[in-house]
Amino acid sequence: MSDQSPPPGWTPRDPDTPPEVPQPRTEPPTPQQAQQAPQPPHRGGGPGKEARRRRTGWRRFLPTWRMVLGTVLLFALLIGGTLVAGYLLVDIPPANAAATAQSNVYLYSDGSQIARDGEVNRVNVPLSQVPRTVQEAVLAAEDRDFHSERAVDPKAMLRAAWNTATGKGTQSGSTITQQYVKNYYLGQEQTIKRKAKEFFIAIKLGREKSKNYILEGYLNTSYFGRNAYGIQAAAQAYYGKDVGKLTTAEGAYLATLLNSPSAFDVVSHPQSRPRALARWNYVLDGMVKKGWLTPAERATTQFPEPGKVRAAAGLSGQRGYLVEAIKDYVVDNEILDDKTLAEGGYRITTTLDKRRQTALVGAVNDQMVSKLEPEKRGADRLVRAGGVSLDPATGKVLAMYGGIDYTKQYVNNATRHDYQVASTFKPFVFASAVENDSRTQDGRRITPNTIYNGDNKRPVAGGRIRFAPENEGQVSYGNISVNTATDLSVNAVYAQMAVDVGTAKVKKTAIDLGVPENTPNFVPGPAMALGTLQASVLDMTQAYATLADHGRRTPYTFLEKITKGGDTISLPQRTPTQAISREAADTTTSMLVSVVDNGTGTAALAAGHPAAGKTGTGELDRSAWFAAYTPDLVTVISMMGQDPDTGTLESLYGALGEARIGGGGYPARIWAAYTKTALEGIDPVDFDLELQPGAAPPPPPPSPESEPPQETPGEPSPSTSARPARPSPSNPTGGRNQGGQNNGGQNQGGQDNGGPANGGQENGGQENGGTTQGGEQGGTTQGTQGSTQGSAQGSDGGPAEGLRPPSAFLE
Repeated sequence: MSDQSPPPGWTPRDPDTPPEVPQPRTEPPTPQQAQQAPQPPHRGGGPGKEARRRRTGWRRFLPTWRMVLGTVLLFALLIGGTLVAGYLLVDIPPANAAATAQSNVYLYSDGSQIARDGEVNRVNVPLSQVPRTVQEAVLAAEDRDFHSERAVDPKAMLRAAWNTATGKGTQSGSTITQQYVKNYYLGQEQTIKRKAKEFFIAIKLGREKSKNYILEGYLNTSYFGRNAYGIQAAAQAYYGKDVGKLTTAEGAYLATLLNSPSAFDVVSHPQSRPRALARWNYVLDGMVKKGWLTPAERATTQFPEPGKVRAAAGLSGQRGYLVEAIKDYVVDNEILDDKTLAEGGYRITTTLDKRRQTALVGAVNDQMVSKLEPEKRGADRLVRAGGVSLDPATGKVLAMYGGIDYTKQYVNNATRHDYQVASTFKPFVFASAVENDSRTQDGRRITPNTIYNGDNKRPVAGGRIRFAPENEGQVSYGNISVNTATDLSVNAVYAQMAVDVGTAKVKKTAIDLGVPENTPNFVPGPAMALGTLQASVLDMTQAYATLADHGRRTPYTFLEKITKGGDTISLPQRTPTQAISREAADTTTSMLVSVVDNGTGTAALAAGHPAAGKTGTGELDRSAWFAAYTPDLVTVISMMGQDPDTGTLESLYGALGEARIGGGGYPARIWAAYTKTALEGIDPVDFDLELQPGAAPPPPPPSPESEPPQETPGEPSPSTSARPARPSPSNPTGGRNQGGQNNGGQNQGGQDNGGPANGGQENGGQENGGTTQGGEQGGTTQGTQGSTQGSAQGSDGGPAEGLRPPSAFLE
């Protein structure tokens, strides 16, 4: 049978050609033929494989699911292998150096020794001697699930490791087992390597030792502050008793200290009391939640006040204050945490200048301490003093006075935050006015020559809160210039200025200058101009240093170098910043020069160097301040009243035989004596100032030979805004030329013919002698102001005879 002919239009096919390989056509098929033609099968699998193999564009960069799965499995194998290897290779080491920690050595800038901070105080006790409630308080504070949980918390470990690696700070979350490993076997350094070791050692320890063994070790190795390691040493350091006699409340406070030993000591750091109490309440509430304390017992538990700090003999005098201030600086700036620092072995070179430190202590002793007679005058028992001196160009703290003796008075008066700064805050209000180009309510630019009404109890205009501040001595000054209001420290003027500038802007300027934002009672409002906030002497020195350095702020430091063994610890960067304009800083300085030359701070002239400064007297005369600077040295001195037995703040009325203690008295004299010695051998240097437009002083008043204009008593003369004459040597404390500003106040006994009503307020101020000896400056009256003996000392003037009713407000 013959072969059939191929269909029309198809080329004959070679029998040897594989059927799946089509032969070339001699002519293209018709559309119908193309549709009927069989499609070649896909090779090696289902549809779409060829498309997946030939991915284009961005899909080429995506891994396949096989790659992802392989990577995950490989990673899991690596992690598992690492864990197994770590567990097998890491052994439980012997106790670390913290068990026998070394002393830290603190040095002056010249390398001579300030102090050693003592050997470690530790006494180990068995867990059976620790009251059950004290154990439970520690667990409530640090690890409430200790008895039921595993030795490690991987989630917390990863979080802590991540925070360390990314520089977000240290964060615990470790179990008590891990903390014990860190305390006893390793160290406090925050590194990935240490965290990894801690992880494996804790696992092994948890498998090999009982919970009671671990808790006992933790209680005996934890640091509680006051150089106390372990619960027994802490019980003695804070309550003077053995651990077995601790109450639940006392145990809860010691447990509170574990979180932050330095910060939560309410005796050494009274400003931290609110935070410490909050943590103490957290511990007790945790005990209630766990059923370890009944709600009824919780309700009757009172805070147990810890005892006084018993300083080591090697920290007597100023040494203890210096060491504690340096420790606080190291911890607060996160150079080392307090537990790591307590391990010891660090050699700390400070910025403190030995010669100037000696000069500051000598000035306080000569001008104040040597004159105290507490056995004769009860008020002398209340007197405290604090001081700080630093270099404004570098921010280096050169000297500090913390108190009479660290072993007798443990709170550092230079760093505490519980006294009002009073009128030393007023320059910040004016600086903010210049910085913000502020204007008065009627549109006049605020300069040193701007006229304000200085009447006593004048209501502040434009504020949301009604406020009518009293002036010191309740004196009404009428219309006076800002410069004169600064010299006389007039509250009415500065409260109004704060509102004119904007209290939020004033606060921002103060923060920019160096006042910490979290300062107690730092509340925006017109009263802030009177200095109601409670900044420390150190804080105020920082802020005044910014003014001294033409508005450039360099963060202060106590440290030159820290080393341990052959390692040098890195210190934080302190890059100077222009906090406010030079114009704002320098114009403020020009007015503060006037305060020293002619105002309440004339006692500072004894330093023999051009100076700018401001006096201040706190509410109820509990504190008196003098903050001042030369072009290259800034020093702030404060006197404070405190009951040595109860710790309550007290007024200084009658101290040192004075009716009142003002900033222009003892604090200014201490400042002058110190500055004279500190700058000995250095030629006096004038201030180089760039003033705001309109800040130059107006023409001087008419000469004494010319006939003064006749004015209505009580109204200001045109000369009251002029910069007054410098006191003469024959009248060094006369405020302004003969008892005030030109003859006893402001032009002839107050404000022309005795100020308001003949000599201040009715016959020479408040009876006999003008308002605080010549227009509040503490000068000697010149016969036109009532009695030549004068009245009580002015708001910041020198000592005076007689008495004046106490002031319940700020100067």
